Amino acid sequence: MTLTTPTDYRTALRRLDALVAAGVEGNVALETEFRELITALDVYESKLGLLPIPNLPTSLAEMIELKRQQMRLKQKELAELLEVPAGRLSQILSGKRRVTLDLAKRLYERLGIPSDFILKNA
Repeated sequence: MTLTTPTDYRTALRRLDALVAAGVEGNVALETEFRELITALDVYESKLGLLPIPNLPTSLAEMIELKRQQMRLKQKELAELLEVPAGRLSQILSGKRRVTLDLAKRLYERLGIPSDFILKNA
């Protein structure tokens, strides 16, 4: 199976979703089709040069770093935005210092980090 157009790609994705919803385990024909679809989708996506989806942050320091990169800020600029000394921000990012309640509020307000993520990972 070869995918050559965006329409082929969308059709293959819909078929893959249908196979997943139906359940392919135990059915040799569907399992074979499932594997062929996965391979064809991988080949098509690699030709497009799509970047893999990055792993989502699992710690507050990783989330702050992701937001810094998304905003294209240097660490010093981020420290100014958050109104903390650059050294303190560096310690927070390296895990040597915890986030204060005031800083948690600024992370929520200025970086848009969800409050539940801050509470779970602070």
